[in-house]
Amino acid sequence: MKVLFIGDIVGEPGRKVLSQYLNNIVGRYKIDFVVANVENAAGGFGVTSKVAEELFLLGIHVMTSGNHIWDKKEVMEYIRREKRLLRPANYPEGVAGYGSGVFETNYGERIGVINLSGRVFMGTFDCPFKVAKREIEKLKRETEIILLDFHAEATSEKIALAWYLDGKVSAVIGTHTHVQTVDEQIFPNGTAYITDVGMTGPSLSVIGINKEQAIERFLTQIPIRFEIAKGPIQFNGVIIEIDDKKGISTAIQRLIMRY
Repeated sequence: MKVLFIGDIVGEPGRKVLSQYLNNIVGRYKIDFVVANVENAAGGFGVTSKVAEELFLLGIHVMTSGNHIWDKKEVMEYIRREKRLLRPANYPEGVAGYGSGVFETNYGERIGVINLSGRVFMGTFDCPFKVAKREIEKLKRETEIILLDFHAEATSEKIALAWYLDGKVSAVIGTHTHVQTVDEQIFPNGTAYITDVGMTGPSLSVIGINKEQAIERFLTQIPIRFEIAKGPIQFNGVIIEIDDKKGISTAIQRLIMRY
């Protein structure tokens, strides 16, 4: 099985890339299943039902998120009923939405997806290590293939979780920083890993934001309203090849394309 994981989609530019090129990428690399982080897909902050439905129609099977999932208040009702839009599983009990699930490829193969948030520099969440173990035990009843989106700031926290889960999940894919790292690898027991898959959005920017505005904020420390950058666009992602029966990964390939 080949899985494409798309790095954080940022605003209309990120969605535009997918509308124009996703179908070609899926065909070219013979992709069976597509996952994308969408927490910045609507105007750069959050996601709406309209944007989510637009992305589903482009061929994305499951969407993950992170700390910006609640930025558009209208998502609250949508996330209660749409199981394909995940929020971190380690939010406190009772929070709306789903943190994991088992989904099917176009050919009927089952694949589990877990969304977790880090705690270092991120806020107060339940322990991602313990929650990961709980969610894995639940999903293993239905499938051996499990992908985990770890939305976290600290590199050490990301790689520590990957070592902790080596052999227990097919892949641990880092999101949140919007900067693709060059450390894709297969761990000894078959878990694919990358610290951050990167960003699909404006390339001449500060993690998707207008660079002049970002610089001004750093220089003055005065809060300003950020806008999505314009100009050239990039696509970041990884392709993971997984042994269907064993649930272990055999290859991981970074993708970085500029348009």
